[in-house]
Amino acid sequence: MTAIILQARIDSSRLPGKALLPLDGKPVIFRVMEALNHITENKEQKTKREFLKILACSEDSLSAFTPIAKDADFEIFAGPKEDVLERYCQVIRKYSITRVIRATGDNPFVFADAAVSINEEAVSINADYGGYTDLPYGAGVETVSADALLRACKETSLPFNREHVCPYLYNNPDKFNIHRPLAPSIWRNPNIRLTIDTQEDYDRAAVLYNLLKNEPDRYNGSKIIQILSRQDMKNAKEES
Repeated sequence: MTAIILQARIDSSRLPGKALLPLDGKPVIFRVMEALNHITENKEQKTKREFLKILACSEDSLSAFTPIAKDADFEIFAGPKEDVLERYCQVIRKYSITRVIRATGDNPFVFADAAVSINEEAVSINADYGGYTDLPYGAGVETVSADALLRACKETSLPFNREHVCPYLYNNPDKFNIHRPLAPSIWRNPNIRLTIDTQEDYDRAAVLYNLLKNEPDRYNGSKIIQILSRQDMKNAKEES
C-alpha cells in the first residue's frame, strides 16, 4: 500500500502558528492537504489511483489538527515531535504501508502532476528514494520505500537525519537505490520560492492562492509557474 504522509507541527520559530494561518478562509495546513488530494492521476496513461492519506503530526498538535484533517479527508496520527523519522516509521507499522509519498506542512503549492510522475518513475525502477531536483522550493515531494525508512530508523541516530527523515538515504547511495533526476523543463525553476516559512512567504502565498483559486488546473506545476510569471510581469510593468 502506498500512502501520502504529510508531516506537520504547529509551532514554528520564524512564523509562529503558520499551519493555522488562514489562506482564503481555510488554514494553511488544510490547503496543503487540499493540494495533496490531487496526487491521484496520470493523465497520459489514463490511470487513476487513490492513495491512503495521513497527517502525521506532533503529539502537541493533535487536538488542533484533528478537525482539519477530517475536513480534508485525511487520517491523523500523532508521534514524536523531534524524531520525525520515527514518527513516519510508526505510521508505516500501524497501516502496513509499503511506499511513502512524503510531504511537509508548509507547502500548499505542491505540484500534484510532478508528484505523480516522480512516484511512478521511482516505482518503475524499484528505487528506495525518488525526488526531482531543481523544482521550485516547496513544490516537490519525496517518494520512499517503507523498508528503506525502517532501515534508516535502525541505522542512524544523528538528530539531523531523524528530524529531516530522508538525508540518510540519499547521502548513502551505496546502501540505497537513489533516483534524483533533474526535473522536466515544464516544472524546472529552482529560483521560485513556494514554501511558507516567513511572514514574507505567507504574504506571497496569499496573493498566489487568490490568483490560482479559480483556475481548473491550479494543482499542476506548469499552471502555477505560468500564473507566477504573469504576476511577475505585471509587477515589473507597475514598477517601471
